[in-house]
Amino acid sequence: MASRAYSLPNLLTYGRILAVPLIVLCFFVEGRLSISNTARWVALWIFIIASITDFLDGYLARIWNQTSNIGRMLDPIADKLLVASILLLVAADQTIAGWSIWAAIIILCREILVSGLREYLAALKVSVPVTRIAKWKTTLQLVAIAFLLAGPAGDEIFPYTTQTGIALLWIAALLTIYTGYDYFRAGLKHIVDDEE
Repeated sequence: MASRAYSLPNLLTYGRILAVPLIVLCFFVEGRLSISNTARWVALWIFIIASITDFLDGYLARIWNQTSNIGRMLDPIADKLLVASILLLVAADQTIAGWSIWAAIIILCREILVSGLREYLAALKVSVPVTRIAKWKTTLQLVAIAFLLAGPAGDEIFPYTTQTGIALLWIAALLTIYTGYDYFRAGLKHIVDDEE
């Protein structure tokens, strides 16, 4: 089974996790060396490549019949690490500030709550499938983050880059509330049944 751990789909997932410190490093360099535009574009391209691997790893694992327990475990963790770290970075550098930080808080809280629910239900041998709207939410979230990563550097080319990112982040946050409610509604009956 060790060979499954090093299959291409799993290597892509590991790469997505590795992208997190690389993107953080871009922001660190940006603050230290004042190469804000270059650092932002590099961070954006790392993020775009990482986002493509999010689609590819699951797709390749299915068509090549290379699904594995480590892949199933790490895939959602890699996604959450990527999203959470970038939301914290763009909040720290004030690309998002004021009320728009609430959109990021909603997204982060939902991810933590749903992860906790999934872990609890997994112990009961209950699986909660990912809905189509949840996939759209994830896609919209990734697009919003891409705009926010470009941020001020993008504003110089397309004047509303940051505002577009913030607007998309709010739409993703609203979808996040809806899909989070869906998951809790689906899981609640198992929680109540277990109490009885």
